[in-house]
Amino acid sequence: MNAQVVVVGGGPIGLACAIEARVDGLEVVIVEPRVGPIDKACGEGLMPGALAALHRIGVDPAGRRLDGVAYIDADSRVEHRFAERPGRGVRRTVLHQALAERASELGAHRIHAKVTGLSQDGDGVDLTLSDGTTLRAPWVIAADGLHSPVRRMLQLDGRAQPGTRRRFGLRKHFAVEPWTSLVEVHWSAGAEAYVTPVDERLVGVAVLGSRPLDVDEVVAGIPELAERLQGAAVATDPRGAGPLLQRARSRASGRVLLAGDASGYVDALTGEGMRVGFAQARAAVAAVKMGSTEQYERAWRATTRDFRVLTSALVVAARSRFRPRIVPTAARRPELFGSIVERLSH
Repeated sequence: MNAQVVVVGGGPIGLACAIEARVDGLEVVIVEPRVGPIDKACGEGLMPGALAALHRIGVDPAGRRLDGVAYIDADSRVEHRFAERPGRGVRRTVLHQALAERASELGAHRIHAKVTGLSQDGDGVDLTLSDGTTLRAPWVIAADGLHSPVRRMLQLDGRAQPGTRRRFGLRKHFAVEPWTSLVEVHWSAGAEAYVTPVDERLVGVAVLGSRPLDVDEVVAGIPELAERLQGAAVATDPRGAGPLLQRARSRASGRVLLAGDASGYVDALTGEGMRVGFAQARAAVAAVKMGSTEQYERAWRATTRDFRVLTSALVVAARSRFRPRIVPTAARRPELFGSIVERLSH
């Protein structure tokens, strides 16, 4: 099988890389061991910029309209409604299926296997697969997640975060009619709960914080949210992810580029992982076309700068003695809150 680029990882960002490659006329192979729509712990809110990026590559997943974001604690609430266009709450499996269908429609090939080894020279990359075969291509884009095996093979893992400061995510769904068209971010003493409408009778609740972390315990500590969900049937089992902070020393090594969570990740606190990942997919394929890993590193830093700076600052504040002041401060300065939301969502 001849491929000009191999994408390792068949999640949303890997599929976006494959779609971008096919749109640019490149022969592409996706290597992914899992079959069918892949679920994952995720806030499932596509901000306006993420939805626009999907529309640009011909993907329009079904879901529930999102008009903005609200930050809420026991005493304060601040809302910002998107200025130009809405976002969309989309079940992760629905998003994955829509991207997979588009990649298949454009002629992307698939191999169901794991990458177990990697070597490269000046002309290309050899991937050893779990089925015993070897796949060679001029370029590889690894979009294989937070704990990227390819990043580890390339020895690009950055410094690990101390265990006491690690944050994790946990998500499950409740069968209840959404009560708002906003993503609600409820701040409790030790965790945040993201509430996203994803269907006509389905709401996702993702909680972020330190271990031990339990969705029901976090919800019980937020009276307004607990009342909304009282009596609602649990629609999915909990799914977890983390530690969320992952560092990469570089976004490329030789002819291998890292995209999505594999390229480094800060936190899910601002809900911008998808938008940033889709931008990285576009930049990675552009770099492959140009044959320039330096171009990709520059593009990666440019497309993630706001996300990295603002999310890092918010995480620091969330861990500090200033945590109780975050929502009241946002409520007192709604224009500042709105400008940050708009900056991140586009």
